[in-house]
Amino acid sequence: MTRSWMRYAILLAPLPLFLVVSYVLPFLMVAKWSVTDPEPGFGQYIRIFTDPTVQAVLIRTLRICIIVTLVSVTLAYAIAYNWVFGPPRRQRLIEYCVLIPFWISVLIRAFGWLILLRNNGIINESLMGIGVIKEPLALVRNELGSIIGMTHFLIPFAVFPLASTLRQVDPRVLQVASGLGAGRMRIFWTVTLPMTMPGVLGAGIIVFVFALGFFITPAILSGGRSVMVAEFIYLQLFQTVNWGLAAAISVVLLVIVAALGALLHKVSRLDKLVG
Repeated sequence: MTRSWMRYAILLAPLPLFLVVSYVLPFLMVAKWSVTDPEPGFGQYIRIFTDPTVQAVLIRTLRICIIVTLVSVTLAYAIAYNWVFGPPRRQRLIEYCVLIPFWISVLIRAFGWLILLRNNGIINESLMGIGVIKEPLALVRNELGSIIGMTHFLIPFAVFPLASTLRQVDPRVLQVASGLGAGRMRIFWTVTLPMTMPGVLGAGIIVFVFALGFFITPAILSGGRSVMVAEFIYLQLFQTVNWGLAAAISVVLLVIVAALGALLHKVSRLDKLVG
């Protein structure tokens, strides 16, 4: 028994060692900066909750993340529903449409949306060409551009947990509801949606956490006019050289993500959520 335990311990030792070296030690260093730079104390944490500039960035980030989460999960639910319950040909088409974006760089996708949404981009030129609008719409270099780009990127991450949850719905329950005279919409609102709500909450938390740390897409599509918290941390590190404030915000974000991870574990069984 002892030899077997020692064998397993030796085999598993590299993983916790890698986690300590790659995550724990850097986090402890960041936490140290947050209370020592530029002087010892919790002044940087106090600044997070009192500085209007920092508060504006946090509120903007929260607003964008909530909108992106709601839109992404709603669209992802419709996609996942058709993926699971649709005819085979539609299922294959949706599968390709969900998987192909993973093969495209986030940077390429961001520049693609920039080309589509800018004032002289394809969308505005097409709308003006057919007479729908007379002047270009402000679709980029603002919050709207960030929301569109982030939503496009995050939908697939919500589709997979939702599809996994929908596949666990017993078809016999839906057949019984139909046999009792319920229509398709009533079955969806009273049976399917309540049964898949843990998956909806789980997908929402996953999307929100991803959106919270977005950097490239908002930086490109907002043009620096709607700075989110990840870009703000970057600016504090490499432009204003305020490492203490950047470290303090990073620690607060990590605490929020850890709390959301605990909530995800509580509301959704991870084995069922990921299939």
